[in-house]
Amino acid sequence: MSETLKQEIEQRHGAGKKYLRAKEVANTYGIGLSTVWLYAKEGRITPKKITPRVTVFSVQELDTLFNADEVA
Repeated sequence: MSETLKQEIEQRHGAGKKYLRAKEVANTYGIGLSTVWLYAKEGRITPKKITPRVTVFSVQELDTLFNADEVA
């Protein structure tokens, strides 16, 4: 994960945050909200249900996915 992106996440969502909601993922990584859900459907990222109406995604898993896409 680039230092700039890491700092941006910490500024927006608080240092040490391990999970982001779908809208936060879309805003942080510059993708559409529908793309977040498409990636979850395709199995590229793993959604974690906290409550019936709240789903979060692991920052570590997102970093791995988006860093791999930058290199490829």
